[in-house]
Amino acid sequence: MATPIKEWSKLEVRAVVRFLFSKGTKPSEIHKQIAETYGEGAMSRSRVYQWCTWFGEGRTSLGDEPKSDRPKTSTNEENTTLVDELIRCGRRMKIREIALKL
Repeated sequence: MATPIKEWSKLEVRAVVRFLFSKGTKPSEIHKQIAETYGEGAMSRSRVYQWCTWFGEGRTSLGDEPKSDRPKTSTNEENTTLVDELIRCGRRMKIREIALKL
């Protein structure tokens, strides 16, 4: 039996899924081979099925799709100043109260 690969990337595993899917390998067999080669934590069975569906629909990209334009954080100068002022007041506030003030 071959030695499992301990260091891998998501893109590498996705490329293997794409390759095997293009050869006509069933998703259950793809998952079995990935688990044997990369370990159980490399990709779940449901994720293998999802990627096979996407590749079957014509997807070629192995990378993650861009996220929506939502800000990644609510940290900005205005919020930082307001929270700092609330803390300096010395008043104990519940998180809900702080959120309402922001």
